[in-house]
Order: sequence, then C-alpha cells, then structure tokens
Amino acid sequence: MTSGIKPHEGQRFGRLIERADGRDFPYYDGEPTDVAGWKWGVIILACVAGFATLLFFPAANGIQSLIPRILFPAIPLAVFIGFTGRYWTSVFKKLTGVDYLTMVIFWLLNLAVSAAVGLIVMAVFGANANPATDNVLEGGPAEVAAFYVGTGIQLFGEEVFTILPFLAIMYLLFTKAKLSRNTSVIVAWLVTAHWFGAAHLPTYGWNFAQAFVVIGAARLVLTLAYIRTKNILVSTGAHVLNDWTIFTFALVAAGAAAS
Repeated sequence: MTSGIKPHEGQRFGRLIERADGRDFPYYDGEPTDVAGWKWGVIILACVAGFATLLFFPAANGIQSLIPRILFPAIPLAVFIGFTGRYWTSVFKKLTGVDYLTMVIFWLLNLAVSAAVGLIVMAVFGANANPATDNVLEGGPAEVAAFYVGTGIQLFGEEVFTILPFLAIMYLLFTKAKLSRNTSVIVAWLVTAHWFGAAHLPTYGWNFAQAFVVIGAARLVLTLAYIRTKNILVSTGAHVLNDWTIFTFALVAAGAAAS
C-alpha cells in the first residue's frame, strides 16, 4: 500500500476547504490499508470506553485526574493501532509553518463562531458555566500545572474521540452505502458534531441547546481544521488554543475576585 495521498479526481472540495496538496483522508477507500467495518465498530466502542473513564474514574484533584485524562485517548488509540498496524500514523502528519498558522486561524474562527452562537442560545435557552476551572486555584501551583497538562491531554483525547468516528462513518458511507466521497465527508462531519455535543451534556447540566448547538458548532469548526489538513495535530492545536484561552480567562477572573 502507498502513503494514502491519493485524491479522487473531481471529488474534492474547493481550495477554501481542502488544500491543493493532493493529501486525502485515510482508510475510507482502502488506502493506506483496509479497516473492516466491524473493526471500526470496535474502535468506536473503545472511544466510548475511553470517555467513560472521564465520567466514572474517581479523582479528587487535578493530579489524580491525569489518570482518566490519559486513558481517554489511550484506550481508543491502542485499539486503533492494533487494527491499523504501522499505518496508524496516517491521521498524524508532520507539522509545518502553515499548519501552525492554520491552528491559529481555526482557533480564532472557533472563538468567533462559539461567541456568536453562544450569545443567541444563552438569550433564548439560557446557559450553564463550564465547571472545569472550579477550585483549581485553591490547590496552588501544582494543581494549576496539573490542570493545564491534564486538559491538554484531554483535548487531544476529544480529537481522537471525534476524528476516529468521523473516519469510521466516512468509510461506512463510502464503501457500504456507496455515497460519494464528499457526501460521506459532509454526513460524517455533521454526525460527529452531534456525537461530540452529546458527550458534553453532563458538562453543561444537560442543557441540550448549549451542548448540541453551541458545542456542536464549535466542533464543526474544529473538524473542519482536520478536513482541511488531514492532520489531527492541527485540529488538536486549534482546540487547545481555544479552550486554554477560555480556561485562562476564567482562572484570572477567579483569582481577581478572590483577591
């Protein structure tokens, strides 16, 4: 098999969406290796198992939380690597200067989209605060450091949690349902945005509008970073920049209020 750079002529989005670099999505058409449908099903179940560690692993502080945050991506990646062998790296590409710029662009785009959609949803349905930064400052510098390290790992896990099912759905639609490449991409993009939003329901007090509309819209932007670059590291970078900006603002505000 080859490296997976095998575009389907006439089945690519324009340059505004996809780079004109010939790079294509892996696995959906058997390149660089074939991953059977049942294997994708197991990979998705592994994503669910990883997510379950975040929900149910007992952790009293940020340092203890490092364990479930590491398991979150580690569990599905272990299964994914087991099924794809040496071709597991096809979702990862070496970062370039353009990639770092792309991270910043999608970070800023995500902030703008999330803010605009969030204001509308908050006005109509109300909104609940993300409790991620609660009590972090009370643990001192070690807790703050563990928080940033842990959330960085967790945000990478959220990309794994989204991109692997995205590729699975694309494979099933293209190979089994015989849909076109681009239609498969669009459907997988929309379905995984809802998948990601549903995972955030507990975080936002089961506010469905906030989880599916606000978080779902943010997920569309982040997945678009992967669609453009075919590199999970780029969508991860944009995600980390976005959430760390929000977390830092919240921590600074909390510190100012406590002083």
